[in-house]
Amino acid sequence: MKEKKAARAEMEKLMAELAQTLWEQNAQTSAGPKKAENKMSKAKTTFQGSAEEAARLAQEVMYDAWETNSKSRRIKMAKRALSIDPDCADAWSLLADDAAKSLDQAIDYYEKGMNAGRRSLGEKKFKQYEGGFWGFLDTRPYMRARAGLMMCLWLAGNGDAAIGHAKDMLKLDPNDHQGIRYRLISYLAALGRYDELGTVMKGSFKNDGATEWLYARALLSFVKKGDTDASRRELQRALQVNKYVPAHLTGGKAVPQRLPDTITWGGEDEASCYASENIDAWKKVPGALDWLKTQSKRKNTPKGKSGGK
Repeated sequence: MKEKKAARAEMEKLMAELAQTLWEQNAQTSAGPKKAENKMSKAKTTFQGSAEEAARLAQEVMYDAWETNSKSRRIKMAKRALSIDPDCADAWSLLADDAAKSLDQAIDYYEKGMNAGRRSLGEKKFKQYEGGFWGFLDTRPYMRARAGLMMCLWLAGNGDAAIGHAKDMLKLDPNDHQGIRYRLISYLAALGRYDELGTVMKGSFKNDGATEWLYARALLSFVKKGDTDASRRELQRALQVNKYVPAHLTGGKAVPQRLPDTITWGGEDEASCYASENIDAWKKVPGALDWLKTQSKRKNTPKGKSGGK
């Protein structure tokens, strides 16, 4: 996971540096070159600059922290970022990942990060960016912290709160750059909230072809219609995308304790990740795992019960 974060951090850092370069060029034109050149060096030594400058410098520290292999050094860098800008949301998120001693403490850190990210944005920008979050770099720390909070709340057994955060995040970022929709459908299925699940799956991502989406469609069809032609067709679509999922869900292959940092589309690593996050949803439905096991072994799926188109 750290490898993914480091790669994303590098890209985000480059985008932030480009924006800063453009800002400095504008500053040189309007306020003279000396002011623009001295701004960063002064802030780095004293941290007495503007709130905007402090936020930028703290974020730079966090970009470097994500690229650091040493856990203890990452924690120190996060604390340094918070000393520069107490509202550095990514610093709180890193502490939740690396320094929290318990799930409750991780929730506390993520919640602080989420609130800090919102304060840093300001209510005007928060409302202005709604519907386009993630397209603006300064919204991303807030979204990262809120996603972390959502997942920790789920692990803590607070499913309603986790689902509420997921739905709100999809309103802020309808294009779902973080893949929150996959968490949402997993949570809804695990809690048996099938009407809500159906509504989500008929929404703007109804043609999603990801493994998580297609297996959720198959499960939902089985819940609603049973072993019908329609349900079997949904399952066949899912199997065509990742044929390894049934073995990981039905016990043929154990889900690893440590999930991989990267996944391969249609691969066994993707299947193990899916199973680890969705096994409860399949276990909740009587007969679903047996149906999955039986149907996945058939080369050509025969007809099920009549009806269900």
